Amino acid sequence: MDQDQFTFSENAGNVIKEEVAKGLNPGVIVLIVVVGLVVLFLGGNYALYIYARKTLPPKKKKPVSKKKLKKERLKQGVSAPGE
Repeated sequence: MDQDQFTFSENAGNVIKEEVAKGLNPGVIVLIVVVGLVVLFLGGNYALYIYARKTLPPKKKKPVSKKKLKKERLKQGVSAPGE
């Protein structure tokens, strides 16, 4: 019985060795890549927004219909022309 314990303890030393992780964990690499892409996307959108705001002309307002103009004038008490 003493012989069996000795062999087991010798083999146990070889079995329980833990390997030290070398380099970065693959999950961390994927996380860094995904976060980098999201930051790049948001930064690019913001840059395009600022560029477009500076270079594009302001939006044209929709023309007001004659019917609405007539209503507004009547509300203000000014008679519409031709009446």
